[in-house]
Amino acid sequence: MDHVNHTRTQSFILAGFTTTGTLRPLAFLGTLCVYLLTLAGNMFIIVLVQADSGLSTPMYFFISVLSFVEVWYVSTTVPTLLHTLLHGCSPISSAVCFIQLYIFHSLGMTECYLLGVMALDRYLAICRPLHYHALMSRQVQLRLAGATWVAGFSAALVPASLTATLPFCLKRVAHYFCDLAPLMRLACVDTGWYARVHGAVIGLATGCNFVLILGLYGGILKAVLKLPSAASRAKAFSTCSSHVTVVALFYGSAFTVYVGSPGSRSEGTDKLIALVYALLTPFLNPIIYSLRNKEVKEAVRRVTDRIGTILREP
Repeated sequence: MDHVNHTRTQSFILAGFTTTGTLRPLAFLGTLCVYLLTLAGNMFIIVLVQADSGLSTPMYFFISVLSFVEVWYVSTTVPTLLHTLLHGCSPISSAVCFIQLYIFHSLGMTECYLLGVMALDRYLAICRPLHYHALMSRQVQLRLAGATWVAGFSAALVPASLTATLPFCLKRVAHYFCDLAPLMRLACVDTGWYARVHGAVIGLATGCNFVLILGLYGGILKAVLKLPSAASRAKAFSTCSSHVTVVALFYGSAFTVYVGSPGSRSEGTDKLIALVYALLTPFLNPIIYSLRNKEVKEAVRRVTDRIGTILREP
């Protein structure tokens, strides 16, 4: 690693993943394909929800908002990943590094809150069906979606701004993007206090949200078990299964990285786990929400038929 004086660092070097020979172009092309498929899949969900009136429900509105978040979330880190895979260690200015850190965590926190709102939507749909449309009006949907963005970008201010004020003695970031733990390892000072503040802010926000999701699904489970027929219970569970899968992927990987001390893991571990929640989860979300969903398949058929009709017109 390169040592520098205890002055404000002007740039960092992203180490990325160590790939050599034929593995480098293969890793680059594979990552590029996953990235393009992620963008296409999430954009497909957004366009489909807007194009088909059959999907004009609160659940699909929030799914389209989630897809919108994922497009920007994955685009915050994958370009630097592709650059390091293609060129090896890549320099990045400190300003760009800290902006990337802030935007990445802002979008991650936004997704965290949005998953909580989606759980609330499922709870109201199953446990309060008679009042569902009144409680989840279009205005309420827009306010809840907007609140997730405001809360996410506000919560990320604390860890990002504190990290940006650290004095750095090292420049080589053992990651493919600027994240909290790899940057804190480069500091000239003891970062124990910073780590505790980061853990408190991120842990409190994600932990409370996760407890809320568990509580809402506890209520859903209780309500579903009271339904008279197995068919109605299966239908109710099917509307929640996709969301539960996404929550498990997101929180499982995020808790592994952000709960605990940055020094408690080896340097290479964070970037491997980051691939799960920063690349794999955004890639899988459109698949999870569409392949097992009959309403989405029917909407695709309706939109396809409509396009075919338009093209056949003279």
